Amino acid sequence: MRIHSQSFEHGGPIAATYALGAPEGFGGNRNPQLSWDGAPAGTRSFALLCLDPDAPTDPALAGKAGVEIALEHPRGQFAHWAMVDIPADVGGIDEGACSDGVTRRGKTQPPGPAGARQGRNDYTGWFAGDADLGGDYRGYDGPYPPPNDLRVHRYFFRLFALDVERLELPDGFTAADVQRALHGHVLAEAATYGTYSLNAKAG
Repeated sequence: MRIHSQSFEHGGPIAATYALGAPEGFGGNRNPQLSWDGAPAGTRSFALLCLDPDAPTDPALAGKAGVEIALEHPRGQFAHWAMVDIPADVGGIDEGACSDGVTRRGKTQPPGPAGARQGRNDYTGWFAGDADLGGDYRGYDGPYPPPNDLRVHRYFFRLFALDVERLELPDGFTAADVQRALHGHVLAEAATYGTYSLNAKAG
C-alpha cells in the first residue's frame, strides 16, 4: 500500500497554502491532496493521521521574545488530523475538501468522506484559554511551528488499512485514542511526509 500527494513532494516543503501559520500571520489552512492504492484484501476501512513529531516539549518557549528553540530541545508529538471509518472504496481526498481556510475556535463539524469521523486535533489544547482562538478543533488544521524554532518540522500523513468498518472511539476522540484503537486491526500502513518552518534559520 502507498500514499502520496500532489500538493507536496515526499520529504519536500509544504506550502503555506496548507499551513495554519504563515510568516504574515495565518496560512491558507487547506488540507493537501492525498491519494492511496494497493490496500490489501480484507480492508474494510481506513484511518488517517497527520502527526508532527518535532513539536517542542516546553510550550512556554514558543514565540518567546529573545529565545531560540535549539535543535537539541526535547521533542514530542503534535496531532494535526485524526480521521477514521473512511470507507474502503475511498482512494483519496481532494485538496481543500476537508479544510479550506482558518476557522477561529475550530471546525466542530469538518467536511470529509461520507461515513468518516474526524476527531479533535491538538490545537484544541494549544489554544485552550485563548479568548480569540480557544475552542473545539476537529478535522485538519495545518502546520504552525513556533517561529523561533531552529528545527524544520516534519508532518507525517499516516494511512492505516483496517479489518473493521468502524473503530470503537468516543465522540471527540484524539489521535492518541486512534492509535490505541488501531491495535489488532491494522492490515497495512503507508506514510508520506512534508516539511515546514517559519524560521529562516531553521535547518
